[in-house]
Amino acid sequence: MTQNSRSSGIVLGAATVATGLVAGAFYVFACAVMPALARSDDRVYVEVMRDINEVIQNPVFFLGFLGAPLLTAVAARQARGRGHRRWVWAALVLSALAFLVTVAFNVPLNDALARGGDPGALREDFEDPWVAWNIVRAVLLTVTLGCLVKATGSRAAARDQRDAGVLH
Repeated sequence: MTQNSRSSGIVLGAATVATGLVAGAFYVFACAVMPALARSDDRVYVEVMRDINEVIQNPVFFLGFLGAPLLTAVAARQARGRGHRRWVWAALVLSALAFLVTVAFNVPLNDALARGGDPGALREDFEDPWVAWNIVRAVLLTVTLGCLVKATGSRAAARDQRDAGVLH
């Protein structure tokens, strides 16, 4: 195995892990956080979402959130000419779409919630669209994760065949 092949495997693996972490965060919001908050009164709902939106902006979350698409882009470049490239490129497109959903829909809704106002009106404008867009990005990143796992498996299978002397 060459150093270049080893480093491309590391990048692909890191992209897969980072994507899985972010997909999992959005999944937890869809399955637990938002349904639990839905049971709260308007004031509590708005306060908790504001708190979440503040504390999630931290280096650990941003490392995965920004690292996942960046690592996937590097992995896509490294996969040129290899059998698993289609899976990595599909993952890159899906990852970019999830990032765009976040930037175009979820973040502006978060910003509007932070500006203040009547909690009932804020919640009315925020809750349903935010939850819907979160589900979209959770699904996009889950499919992204599947593509990266498939790419990792395809890459490993090709390496095993090459190592066994089947491919020349």
